Amino acid sequence: MFKSLSNCFSGKPAKFRITMIVLLGILIGLSLTAFRLSNAISYLSDKPEACINCHVMTPEYSTWFHSSHRENASCNDCHVPHDNTIRKYWFKANDGLRHATTFTFGLEPQVIKIKTAGQDVVQNNCIRCHNNLIGDVSLVANHSIHNSDARKCWDCHREVPHSRVHGQASTPNTRVPRLKPAILD
Repeated sequence: MFKSLSNCFSGKPAKFRITMIVLLGILIGLSLTAFRLSNAISYLSDKPEACINCHVMTPEYSTWFHSSHRENASCNDCHVPHDNTIRKYWFKANDGLRHATTFTFGLEPQVIKIKTAGQDVVQNNCIRCHNNLIGDVSLVANHSIHNSDARKCWDCHREVPHSRVHGQASTPNTRVPRLKPAILD
């Protein structure tokens, strides 16, 4: 790699080469600083605390933490595809890039709403984890809706697991654990 870089600069004036090396050094330094400050390595884990590196997710974390789902499911169990590893990390990377861009430019909404792709993932994960319950309940007369693709699980189960919290100001005094930098399980 360095040999091809030196070939790129060969034949150019020394001033140009020095300028390009300095600019490249600044770019690498800024990238490494942003990587460190954002605690980017934590997003490779499945720890729920990684989701609250950005303060806008605090209400969702808090309500999940006080729900029954906390015992058996992390954020990624519901919000990330589980059909294969490549799709899981591709989805996490795309979602993370969108989140990072939104947060960096101050475009985060007061009320966070899940995107369509995320809705499909959550719906599939509800079914994946609760398939045995869906089969049992659909046998009951008034619950045949479980066999329909027209509705989502949260159409009826609205408060699972995030209760009625729908904004940053909803849980103003929530204590949030701090994720130590560069921790992976």
